[in-house]
Amino acid sequence: MQTPAVLLLLVWMLVPLGMTIFFSFIRYVLNNLRKPEWTTPSIDNWRGFGNYEYVLYKSKDFWFAVQNSVFIVGSIIVLTVALGLAIAVLINRSFPGRGMVRVLLISPFFVMPAVNAVLWINMLLDPVLGLNGLIVNGLNGVIDGLRDFPLLGNFFSFWPELQPISFRATQTSAYAVIVMVTWQWTPFAILIFMTSLQSEDQQQKEAAILDGASAWSQFVNLTIPHLARPIAIVIMIQAIFHLSLYAEIEIVSRGNGNKKFWPI
Repeated sequence: MQTPAVLLLLVWMLVPLGMTIFFSFIRYVLNNLRKPEWTTPSIDNWRGFGNYEYVLYKSKDFWFAVQNSVFIVGSIIVLTVALGLAIAVLINRSFPGRGMVRVLLISPFFVMPAVNAVLWINMLLDPVLGLNGLIVNGLNGVIDGLRDFPLLGNFFSFWPELQPISFRATQTSAYAVIVMVTWQWTPFAILIFMTSLQSEDQQQKEAAILDGASAWSQFVNLTIPHLARPIAIVIMIQAIFHLSLYAEIEIVSRGNGNKKFWPI
């Protein structure tokens, strides 16, 4: 009974993979108006390993993209694992409103990537109307007020006016993507770690407490080894998803960002 479903799944996976491999050996450009014959995948446009040779040895943009992808994906994974682990350990205890706190912590994971990017770039990181601009303008107002004080005025008179950072289509766009994706995927790590902590051996922890082990020693020697597999799972799943980031980067860069920011 499962054979048709397995065959359908294989076709669903292998056909796109085969098409991708075939396209990589031909000249195939969807929007090339000067070479309309390249807009149709055909064996007549066969190029062999020429595409790979160009990308690996002649294109500088590819290696910039590899560096950007490693930086963005690596930063997101490190931040989500660290934050998810810390928050999961903190909320893995009884306190009033624990259920509501858990729901609120997990909720960002259910926001669509495009919606997440629009919210962050417009409401929080916009240099004029977002929280980014409001904070900088508020700090400038405080500095202007301090200049009127007799003693502090001399010091703050040389203080330059702060300028809000623009995260749209600039070199700082990568940091904006890292922040917004980390915010969305940290709940995933929290959920995995929190579930695994429920099965932690409490007898070992009680024995460690009786032996005088500190909370940090228990965390390093008991909790971390217990979470080794969940941490590996979180890293693997996030690496798979984040290597294909598109919506956040497209929205932040407006589709024409600096090439040094583009990922693979």
